[in-house]
Amino acid sequence: MADHHHHHAPDKATGNMRLAFFLNLVFAIIELIGGLYTNSIAILSDAVHDFGDSISLGIAWFLQKKSKQRRDEYYSYGYKRFSLLGAIIISVVLIVSSFFILRESIIRLFEPQQADAQGMMLFAFLGIAVNGFAAYRMHGGKSFSEKAVSIHLLEDVFGWIAVLVVSIVMMFVDAPWLDPLLSIGITIWVLSNVYKNIRNTFKVLMQEVPQNINVNFMLSQIHNIPDVIGLHDFHLWSLDGEQNIMTLHVVTEKNIPNEKLIELKQAIRKITGANGISHVTLEFEDNIESSDCEFLIICD
Repeated sequence: MADHHHHHAPDKATGNMRLAFFLNLVFAIIELIGGLYTNSIAILSDAVHDFGDSISLGIAWFLQKKSKQRRDEYYSYGYKRFSLLGAIIISVVLIVSSFFILRESIIRLFEPQQADAQGMMLFAFLGIAVNGFAAYRMHGGKSFSEKAVSIHLLEDVFGWIAVLVVSIVMMFVDAPWLDPLLSIGITIWVLSNVYKNIRNTFKVLMQEVPQNINVNFMLSQIHNIPDVIGLHDFHLWSLDGEQNIMTLHVVTEKNIPNEKLIELKQAIRKITGANGISHVTLEFEDNIESSDCEFLIICD
């Protein structure tokens, strides 16, 4: 006897992601032109970073709409996991571009070229304004994607604050090496975040148990429900980093009335839902001998 439970959160992020995408894309083009004009490798490196951001926001925007597509005969879980493929592509693009920028920055560090400090300061103010506005619009978002984009945009704001400080220093001190040094710092930060993202992506692909769920506590809650004797054949993984999926065999007392069984299903659903699991498949058994107690996770 199997029971399935599904829960789909409403999508509210599309509009904000669309705005963030266009703001980042337009500003990245302005940065590219400005970086060439001011001869600032720091601004050029951030332009490359923002182009990567634009790609990621564009894909996130597209996948936000694509994720609404329901399951079909080709993808029984729907299209949510396509976002993982997008994350890998974006990470590879950012890694390659970051190494090119890092190479150029190291060369400039040993052979510094004077950058236009006033131009850098102007673009810093513009960067703080544009990214700050986008971060403000994304702030308070409920979805996983909105929160991730919001944090990323806030980090961009902090990066431009650093450019502003360096540009002000360079207006009074002859230190052209500060620009490539800042570029190296930005690139290292980008690579560290790419590493975290791609690591988490592969964890989901390899079906690691979601770290935000206390499995032992949740199973203990289920086992403490009256009429539950034991639990076995438990599996838990995440579809896309947001939607968690669980399968579980529940061994019950014999000859439980249907009314009791319905109550038992509802009780388990309540527990799994409270623990952040949106898709649950349950198999109920009332024969302890057929489910060898040696292989049960929890057994009376």
